Amino acid sequence: MALSDRPVLDRRRLSPASSGMLRVMRVRFAPSPTGVLHIGGARTALYNWLLARGQGGEMLLRVEDTDLERSTPENVEQIFEALRWLEIDWDGEPVFQHECADRHAEQVQRLIDSGHAYRSKAGPAEVAEFKQEHANRGFRGADEGEGAVRLRVPDEGHTVVRDVIRGESAFENALQDDLVIARADGTPVYHLAVVVDDADMDITHVIRGADHYSNTPKHLLIQQALGVETPVYAHVPLLHGADGKKLSKRHGAASVQELRERGYLPEAVRNYIALLGWGLDEETTLISTEELKAAFSLERVSRSPAVFDEQKLRWINGRYLRELPVDELTRRLEDLTGRAGLRDAAAITQEKMSTLDEFWPLARSFFEGPVDDSRAREKVLGKVGSLDNLRAARGALAEVPEPWTPAELEARLGSVVEQLGVKGGQVYQPVRVAVTGTTVSPGIFETLAVMGRAETLARIDRVLAASSEP
Repeated sequence: MALSDRPVLDRRRLSPASSGMLRVMRVRFAPSPTGVLHIGGARTALYNWLLARGQGGEMLLRVEDTDLERSTPENVEQIFEALRWLEIDWDGEPVFQHECADRHAEQVQRLIDSGHAYRSKAGPAEVAEFKQEHANRGFRGADEGEGAVRLRVPDEGHTVVRDVIRGESAFENALQDDLVIARADGTPVYHLAVVVDDADMDITHVIRGADHYSNTPKHLLIQQALGVETPVYAHVPLLHGADGKKLSKRHGAASVQELRERGYLPEAVRNYIALLGWGLDEETTLISTEELKAAFSLERVSRSPAVFDEQKLRWINGRYLRELPVDELTRRLEDLTGRAGLRDAAAITQEKMSTLDEFWPLARSFFEGPVDDSRAREKVLGKVGSLDNLRAARGALAEVPEPWTPAELEARLGSVVEQLGVKGGQVYQPVRVAVTGTTVSPGIFETLAVMGRAETLARIDRVLAASSEP
């Protein structure tokens, strides 16, 4: 069923925390559309999706677009398109956080009315002064009737975060500031909005990046004040490059869009990013999406940062690519290049490709004529005896009737090698350069078979004619 055909999920209202009630697992992916979908965000989306799809739950999509200057429609569509390309679907229609502003404001006022929050004009200077006077204890203010809205934090006890991946941590309440939950103009801050939205969407499991871990005690305090149930939390490790620093463009591809443009397959990308912090065992590298759904669990996610290695992704992608049926590979190549009639070229280049974008450099000579590579011509055809070997090969090829087959061509050119008493490369490479213009191509016999008799002989003749000119 298409995404647009799915029924819109009813948005749940805030309700007191329940106990002993069975609930459908609901996870959410909540990107901020201020740019492209980075690989770390894609992995977070994948983990949410695998958990929901593997356990009969629901995956919701929430666009956290309260930064309206940077959250453009173009950025939103980029994220949607990246998820579609990865084949990560979601249930119901996306929720746009800015459309929930009235709901957020309603809950801020509810907290004020219940005495859980107050208005304070205290700024950074007043907060710093308070902490200096109170031995660096968390800021506590008084209700001034105006200014930002702050949540009252208890002076006693601890807020305990129970995380499936990171374990249990206790945060001393006395050290936490009364939390700002709305600005002086009344607009709620992220912490309030995300808690209200998660409760309204009946989210049972929050799976997000480890950079959000420090926000969790704040969210627990807001949940307690609102009287809503705390979801299960799991904070996945950050992604690093090989140098141990946070993943960025200097490490290679950093976004889903870049991976797509570089010719990676979505199924290979899903396989690889699933293994960045999770795995069945140390040996298993190739695992299908269906197997991932069945096997994925939060308990097996590591708390250590994972290293993104594009070379390993290329290896995995090459394995997936070479196992594609030729017709499916052809379809994907034709979608990528916008060209038709690529099947024969796809079939003979498949074993040499690690990514789809490696196809055209290998196959372009079939469609556009020999590549203009003067260094290759000089290196191969400039050697003593190369043109004579090429003439001998041309004579043997002219005797081969159509249809040409790789086996027949290999036999005929092999006989030339024997007759001349040279190594195979001394015949095959001049032929390769003459018909493709380069020293790198699919197998020479397969290349000639796809090129065909007339085109092959014509290209060789042009090279021989040019070499005889003064």
